[in-house]
Amino acid sequence: MPLYGDHPELREPRWGEKRRREAITAATCLTEALVDHLNVGVAQAYMNQRKLDHEVKTLQVQAAQFAKQTGQWIGMVENFNQALKEIGDVENWARSIELDMRTIATALEYVYKGQLQSAPS
Repeated sequence: MPLYGDHPELREPRWGEKRRREAITAATCLTEALVDHLNVGVAQAYMNQRKLDHEVKTLQVQAAQFAKQTGQWIGMVENFNQALKEIGDVENWARSIELDMRTIATALEYVYKGQLQSAPS
């Protein structure tokens, strides 16, 4: 015999049936309250996941744009570096020409002085 059968109120069929219905109703209400509480948590988790998915997509787009912009910056820096190298080459060429011109000027000056000294006065 079940334990609740020892209780005097439950020995009578009408009180026992009433308590059983009340217990079923209470259990149903408790179950519904628990499910509702869990559903609120699940719904919140779903909304959070949707927000995260949106943020991930936004971040991916921004990362791709940043990568493209970074590539453009690298290209610009490489072009600038090449221009600086060319300026350095022109500067070296100018120094070389200047040195050659000084050498020629010194040689011409030496020849001119030599002609002046050998010319009869």
